Amino acid sequence: MMGIGVDEGAQMKAETFLPDDYRPAEDEPFMNDRQLEYFRRKLHAWKNDLLAESRDTIEALQEGTRNIPDVTDRASEETDRAIELRTRDRQRKLVAKIDSALRRIDEGEYGYCEVTGEPISLKRLDARPIATMSLEAQERHERREKVHRDD
Repeated sequence: MMGIGVDEGAQMKAETFLPDDYRPAEDEPFMNDRQLEYFRRKLHAWKNDLLAESRDTIEALQEGTRNIPDVTDRASEETDRAIELRTRDRQRKLVAKIDSALRRIDEGEYGYCEVTGEPISLKRLDARPIATMSLEAQERHERREKVHRDD
């Protein structure tokens, strides 16, 4: 019989109580336990939704592999499959970003801009919990990208 490993035991900590109507507020300490738990749950729920959609997509694609005699119908089916696969690829990339955000929560880096180190606004994080830059840093980054694209 095996006991709990050291790593597992270290990760098992008291669960933070979070009322159902809790929303992070500017008047509480930034990235306190409740805020971190709020974003952790939000990210996990999003990831679970994406994974469920992926399972549905895979099942639909597997069921959809049939011989369609009509050329137009077959072309339409192929277009639908291509769109599904692109969507699936986008979802896969999103899941990787969600995992990265969850890792930042565990490492105590979540909620802070990777460029400036400043806190990312709660409003921005609530809208896009995988954000890694403050709105200002993101806009600067996008302006620089646009300038380089236009060259």
